Amino acid sequence: MKKIIRTAALLALCCSWLPTAAQDLTTRFEKTQGQETATYEECIAYYQQLDKRFPQISMREMGPTDAGFPLHLVIYSPSGDFNFASLRKKNKRIILINNGIHSGEPDGIDASMMLLRDLALGKKKLPDNIILAVIPVYNIGGALNRSTNYRVDQNGPAAFGSRGNARNYDLNRDFIKADSRNARSFQQIYQLTDPDVFVDNHVSNGADYQHVMTLLSTEHNKMGGAMGNFLHDEFEPGIYQLMKEKGYDLVPYVNHFGETPENGWITYADGPRYSSGYTTLFHTFGFVPETHMLKPYPQRVQATYALMESFISFVSTHSEQIKTLRAETKEKEKTQTYFPLEWKEDTTHFSYINFKGYAAGHKPSEISGEPRLYYDRTKPFEKQVKFYDHVLARNEIQRPEAYVIPQGWWNVLDLLKNNNVQMRRFTQDTTIYVETYHIDDYKTSPRPYEGHYIHSDVKVSVTKDTMHFRKGDYYIPMNQVANRYLIETLEPTGGDSFFAWNFFDPILARKEGYSHYVFEDIAAEYLKSNPALQEQLKQKRATDSTFAKSGDAQLRFVYEHSPYAEPGYLRYPVFRIARVKALYK
Repeated sequence: MKKIIRTAALLALCCSWLPTAAQDLTTRFEKTQGQETATYEECIAYYQQLDKRFPQISMREMGPTDAGFPLHLVIYSPSGDFNFASLRKKNKRIILINNGIHSGEPDGIDASMMLLRDLALGKKKLPDNIILAVIPVYNIGGALNRSTNYRVDQNGPAAFGSRGNARNYDLNRDFIKADSRNARSFQQIYQLTDPDVFVDNHVSNGADYQHVMTLLSTEHNKMGGAMGNFLHDEFEPGIYQLMKEKGYDLVPYVNHFGETPENGWITYADGPRYSSGYTTLFHTFGFVPETHMLKPYPQRVQATYALMESFISFVSTHSEQIKTLRAETKEKEKTQTYFPLEWKEDTTHFSYINFKGYAAGHKPSEISGEPRLYYDRTKPFEKQVKFYDHVLARNEIQRPEAYVIPQGWWNVLDLLKNNNVQMRRFTQDTTIYVETYHIDDYKTSPRPYEGHYIHSDVKVSVTKDTMHFRKGDYYIPMNQVANRYLIETLEPTGGDSFFAWNFFDPILARKEGYSHYVFEDIAAEYLKSNPALQEQLKQKRATDSTFAKSGDAQLRFVYEHSPYAEPGYLRYPVFRIARVKALYK
């Protein structure tokens, strides 16, 4: 018998709502004519009802969140088969839908409740080759922090949750670093479902325009190869056409430069800190719909509902092509030689999009008296604007045969395991010829961002030598589906690497040192037996007058070029094997 998810705390909170809801599948959104959105408790109780009533719907608890409540996954499977391994064998395409990552943007929460109900009641039909997997509310902590005062520039609903989660993280900056329990549970959901398509429902802010819905897609150059071409040439145009047939004119997410959108805008090269950037690492077509904040809430929810219908229709029609593209890409990347870590917009390559905006102007601010921007909705316009929809690869890294990570870096290893990375442990102490990075320079942000002081502009040098590893250290072969994820996280020059996010900061500070008066004598003896180092010191004095006047600097120079120097200082503790050459001891 299918397990029914019940949470005592939720039932207690919802007891006044459940008696009528038990016989009524009308959502709060519908009961209030689109003026209100479901609370977190109502949303979960609603899906519990659907789970109990309809055999094609199952809700599972998938892992903890920072709020203390479990993250749920609701699965709609027409056959009643909820085993993802079995579903893939049956050639089903899986669409994973995420809602409420920013709880003040609840459009997807209400739209998904109605969509799954309408499918179950037969008002809509889910094609037999499609499985829906829905996260009802991702940012539970934000949803519980409900107010009428958040997102002051958004047109409804009456009250909703906050952007920050229970620990005040922006969860759409947390996918690669996974500081939150939410993100770690999401990674497990993603690896379980291995979705063909991922949809993360949002609401935009920014410029005013006529479009109800904009769409951020994974950047097609970043996705690359046949999948990138299909996304750009067929998937996106197909969704745009399906939405047009439903009465919605889509445009790409309005990531404009200049003061107003008619100046044109660039594609959004979503890094792996973001949801669609993370899912791209594992070869999923990722999309972030953004309804427009100033449109009435009912209109926004209806547009989100229509877009999810469009994704279902397109994926069903192109099921075999999507399956083949993903399978071929996964195999190809197991042996891919180079992986780029940076992307720069190509300002020489653009297309035109049909943009429906409003005339903008300036008038004196009633607050300051200074000129302020405003949009005049009595003056709509329609024009062709430039869209720079290509990016260029930078900082290409050659794939090693394997990485080796000492077991002491369990914080990193735990995340790799959570992302289904294949690795094995040395069964005995082992000496291997490896490439070692040394951190030569880096910049650190002066202010924290999402709990971290991010490193950037990282410069490294490489040495090659034999290194001794202990029994229990981890060998990570680079012939697996997770290759791209591993390159992005383990290569220190990547913008969203674990090094950038401070996972390896302990290597940036010395732990060993010396007493000057003692080491002076030791250094002098060492120099006498190392004429090459004497010559280096002499040349350094000759070319650097400040150095030549500093006894401390010269003593430090000798220390750093001697065997007494701390070997782990600035030595990046992820080692690359360019070719397998192990000597067992």
